[in-house]
Amino acid sequence: MSTELPIVMPLVVLCGLLAVIALALALGGPKRPPPLASINDPFKSVDTSDLPALRYFTARDDTPLAYRRYAGALARTRGSVTLIHGSSATGVSMHSLAKALAAAGYDVIVPDMRGHGASGDKGRIAYIGQLEDDLSDMLDELQPLAPRTLLGFSAGGGFALRFAGDARQLAFDRYVLLAPFLHQSAPSTRKAVGGWAHVGLPRTIALVMLNGLRIRAFNHSPTIAYALTPEATAKLTPQYAYSLMQNFRPHDDYRADIRAMRQPLEVLVGADDEVFLADTFAPVFADAGRVVPVTIVPGVGHIGLTLDPAALATIVGVVDGQRQEALTPTVSAS
Repeated sequence: MSTELPIVMPLVVLCGLLAVIALALALGGPKRPPPLASINDPFKSVDTSDLPALRYFTARDDTPLAYRRYAGALARTRGSVTLIHGSSATGVSMHSLAKALAAAGYDVIVPDMRGHGASGDKGRIAYIGQLEDDLSDMLDELQPLAPRTLLGFSAGGGFALRFAGDARQLAFDRYVLLAPFLHQSAPSTRKAVGGWAHVGLPRTIALVMLNGLRIRAFNHSPTIAYALTPEATAKLTPQYAYSLMQNFRPHDDYRADIRAMRQPLEVLVGADDEVFLADTFAPVFADAGRVVPVTIVPGVGHIGLTLDPAALATIVGVVDGQRQEALTPTVSAS
């Protein structure tokens, strides 16, 4: 009996662990949060009657991915800006900002990131890292004018930071992050992301463990849901699979992304942001080893940063004036 115990016990522990993982995968998914009015309502008043038509570029897996292009309104184009929308959204949410930048003379490209809008299956991508590959493919095909700026909002700002710390960061001359999501544990993130998102923690933990063992067969499972209204749910992406949730953000070690940046970068955030804590961004970047200019826009909330006329003018001014090295310590209220 004593000789059998050393053999049986590991098998019992393994079977128990597998049962817990299976239960977490089956029942540990996200729950839809109550609709968050501060995120959903502002877009209802946006006029999209002049929205450019969708175009498509072909990604390396032969999938057609959607984007819109706004031609610069000046005779001499001042460069290009690629806008990355926020979580659950599409490029339509960037319409007001895209028009403001185009009016200032920039060639503006606004993709529907894969897993959103007209790009691929909603809420899903094939592998973690595919979004970076898609962005590289888009640049290769469309050849945006230089100097190139990558500007991302919220989760899109987190993805822009991910790309800014990537080996391909020189594809853009500068980066602008609007109220960027850095990490769920970052000091800049409010609890439950201000009520905007719910993560299925048991399923997420199980998938992290499986991915650590290079088991990725379950990465299509939903792990995060967003606080959309029923009307918005029909148009947008109400939840993400694990692979998309992990890709549309910085790497888990977001501080490493910050330290790896070599291109100029600026951050803007509304003083009244309901999702993030505006006054924490400067110290978060500094603590990670990179001092960046942070502009706090007064009287503006999270979504208002991309819609409010004063906020739009501030963003255009940052893009216009960003010729300095981003190592200059600057924290300002516009």
